[in-house]
Amino acid sequence: MRLGTPELLIILAVVLLLFGARKLPDLARSLGASAKEFRKGIEQGGEEADAQTSDTSETSDT
Repeated sequence: MRLGTPELLIILAVVLLLFGARKLPDLARSLGASAKEFRKGIEQGGEEADAQTSDTSETSDT
């Protein structure tokens, strides 16, 4: 399902009504920080999984 311009405008209007214009920059900033932390956690989890699989494959080769 893909959101078009009208749907995004409606969502933006609802958010603006719920939180107000003054709180919107803070909300966007915290959402951006949360997304950054989420990506960082995903990357770290992938690195740990790669390290575990390489450890497992090295152990089974001997």
